[in-house]
Amino acid sequence: MGKRIIVELPRMVKIPDGEVEERIKVELALRLYEKGILSFGQARRLAGLSKWEFIELLVREGSGIPYDEEELESDLEALGELS
Repeated sequence: MGKRIIVELPRMVKIPDGEVEERIKVELALRLYEKGILSFGQARRLAGLSKWEFIELLVREGSGIPYDEEELESDLEALGELS
């Protein structure tokens, strides 16, 4: 079991009571992923989303998906092996 924290949200945060935990987890997952603290898989699990749902969320948020030169080379190599 993970750590449990209690956060008191000010009244100005207008999130319906039934959505608070889910929305906070999604926001936390996004920010920790953006900062490189969580991997893609860890972040999507924290958010409680499938791989594709998390990708869609990243696109909506304008975060994008980090894709470096090493990953590109690996993908090109895999494509070459398939053809």
